[in-house]
Amino acid sequence: MKATVVLIALGLALAAPAANAQDMMRGVDLTSPAMVSAEMSRAEVEAMLARASAAAPADFTSKRLSGLDLSGLDMSGAIFRAARLNKTRLVGAHLDRAILDQAWLLEADLTGASLKGANLFAAQMPRARLDGADLTGARIAADLTGASLKGASIADAHLGADMRNQSMGLMRAVLRSANLEGLNARNADLSRVDLEFAVLKGADLTGASLKGAQLGGADLSGATVVGTDFEGADLVSTRLIAPIGLDRAKNFDKARNSERVIRE
Repeated sequence: MKATVVLIALGLALAAPAANAQDMMRGVDLTSPAMVSAEMSRAEVEAMLARASAAAPADFTSKRLSGLDLSGLDMSGAIFRAARLNKTRLVGAHLDRAILDQAWLLEADLTGASLKGANLFAAQMPRARLDGADLTGARIAADLTGASLKGASIADAHLGADMRNQSMGLMRAVLRSANLEGLNARNADLSRVDLEFAVLKGADLTGASLKGAQLGGADLSGATVVGTDFEGADLVSTRLIAPIGLDRAKNFDKARNSERVIRE
């Protein structure tokens, strides 16, 4: 009975409209079997992957895979829509072009994983570890609050809000309090992304868009900002100590609260 209630709450959360589009955890029992258990073994996952093809990729939609060790597996192109992968080990896994829309990856370990061109729309990834992960060209509208992406790459990735399609509310990446030290964000779209209190020390933001981004309390010390677009970005209490290429940044004069930037 309890599992049924949890699954109903989960379904309602996935369908939640507008302002709560990225607040899928509200009302969900994160300690329930539906969120912490696995209904498949690693061997069964490997068997499904072995049967898959480019025309018929492995489909793990809504599967419970929490707590498994799936490290090193090639799951490129696999479908994990609304799957539960909480605290799952995916170290060094290949998830290129994978569909992880509405998936749950709370505290999942994706250290060194490859997610090039992956889709992470409305994925729940608070406190996930993606140190050294490659998300080049990925579409990321996920909640990554408190996540770690040290030395990771989101080059050419799209994390910003697409204002032409916001029927579910403001869908964009949330990286509040995330560790993004040494992040490669060259040419990434970070427009309207929530980066409050994020650590971006030494990050490469060359050519990235920070239009309308929330950077309150963020630390951009030593970050490279050549060609970075700051138009409308909120810089209240942002640490901008010894940035590289600030004189070649775009629209810094159009940022909000630039007079409240911490320079030293």
